Amino acid sequence: MRLNVQSDYALRLLMHLAVNPDNLCTIADTATRYGISKNHLMKVAHILGREGIIETVRGRSGGLRLKQTSGDIQVGDIVRLMEADLALVECFQGGKGQCLITPACKLKGVLHDAMDAFLDVLDQYTIKDLVTRNPELKLLLGAKAA
Repeated sequence: MRLNVQSDYALRLLMHLAVNPDNLCTIADTATRYGISKNHLMKVAHILGREGIIETVRGRSGGLRLKQTSGDIQVGDIVRLMEADLALVECFQGGKGQCLITPACKLKGVLHDAMDAFLDVLDQYTIKDLVTRNPELKLLLGAKAA
C-alpha cells in the first residue's frame, strides 16, 4: 500500500504545526521547509481546516495552527480522511467490473484483514507521538529543541 500525496502532506503539515505550537505557520514556510508543492499543501490545509483539525488565521500576520491538541489527532484518522480510496483490490469496491472469482475468493478476506491491521496500527499513534522527544525534528522544522 502506498499513501497518496494528500495523506503525506497532511501528516507533514500537522507535524510542522505540532512542533511550533506557539507560532502561526504559513503554507509557504511549510512547503519550503519540506520542498513540496505549495498549491497541493493549500488544498490539504483547506481540508484539514474544514474538518476542524487546524485553524486558519487570515491576514498579514496570519497562518495555520492546530485547532485540536496534537495528542487528539490520530494518524489513522488523518489517513482515512485524506485517502480517497482505501480499496486495495477491485473486489473491495463492489459494483461493476468485479473479478470472476470474487464469490469464492479467500484473498479478499486476507487483504481486508491486512488493511484493518494497517489502520489499527496507525490508530495507535497520534501526531504528538510523532513529535514528542524528537529534538532533531524540532530543529529541522524551526522549533527550539526541548
